[in-house]
Amino acid sequence: MPAEIMTREQYLRQSLDDRLPYYEKDGRIYDVMLSQQFSREFMENLFDVADRLKQISREPEGMDYISSLLRHKRAMLYFTQPSTRTFLSFLSACQIVGMRTGEVRDPTLSSEMKGESQEDALRTFSSYFDLIIMRDAKPGFCEYMAYLFKFSGRDVPIFNGGSGKDQHPTQALLDMYTLHRSFQDRGGISGKVYGFVGDLLRGRAVRSVAYLLSRYSDIQMIFAAPSEFQISPELESYLLDKGVTVHKTDSLEEALPQVDSLYMTRVQDEYDVSGESSRVDYTRYHLTRENVSRMKPDAVILHPLPRRYELDPALDTDPRAMYWRQLRNGMYIRAALILYVFGKEHLLDEYRGS
Repeated sequence: MPAEIMTREQYLRQSLDDRLPYYEKDGRIYDVMLSQQFSREFMENLFDVADRLKQISREPEGMDYISSLLRHKRAMLYFTQPSTRTFLSFLSACQIVGMRTGEVRDPTLSSEMKGESQEDALRTFSSYFDLIIMRDAKPGFCEYMAYLFKFSGRDVPIFNGGSGKDQHPTQALLDMYTLHRSFQDRGGISGKVYGFVGDLLRGRAVRSVAYLLSRYSDIQMIFAAPSEFQISPELESYLLDKGVTVHKTDSLEEALPQVDSLYMTRVQDEYDVSGESSRVDYTRYHLTRENVSRMKPDAVILHPLPRRYELDPALDTDPRAMYWRQLRNGMYIRAALILYVFGKEHLLDEYRGS
């Protein structure tokens, strides 16, 4: 560890291999920052923990047992970027495992309005809470705070609940868990074709789940997007290096018959600089009752939500639609992740039921 503290820019200029050790403790993931932290073995073990949580929570005694596991811990939800699903999913996950919670969702009501830095605000939270879950619009800020905490000896883990345009690791985990459950009777995640549609350049969820899918074998990915919003060269290069077969197209219709899973996304116009989203015909990337008929009858349709017009609500009752299940899966996989970080996941095996 360097003798002097680095600025955020200096820290993020380091290679991924140099940064990842800051997010571990005793050889285990401690701060949840990036999809690249998750190995295939780690994910599949976590899927088992989430399955066990679901099973135990079906009975009141099981819920009481689960909620006793971390009842001595407290979590701060620091969400300075708008969020509904991720915030409530994490809040529910904390409640499932018994954690009490606090929240800051509007910095204008905090001491930041008096000129306090975000860094100082988070240091303050680390004095009161045992876990900080944060969502911030600045790329890399969550990572930098995990580094600062480690540098200053503050033993409080941080979870990245969405960081600018760069990553959303727990969204990727819940997407993978949904795919795992959808394909567990069909040979698993490997050996399938995964389609991604829409604003793929600025969609952090797409980037994050693509990293995780590359952990599996014989994976093909089709990226259907306007040329302005296609995946970055860096992501394409990463996937090719991992042995993924990559095909880019500007045609949703071309992708539909081929995919085993279709990941729809909205236009990310909150990142517009000069109205660039309005110059793209996004209607070409809408999934409707008409064109969904071109998909395989057992394909899976995912969406990180919120949606706009790119996903017809009439498809909600289609058996291939899994996006509402994604939400519930997210609550359980995040609860499983919290148990793992605090080293309590093994206690689920001690529950024997009534």
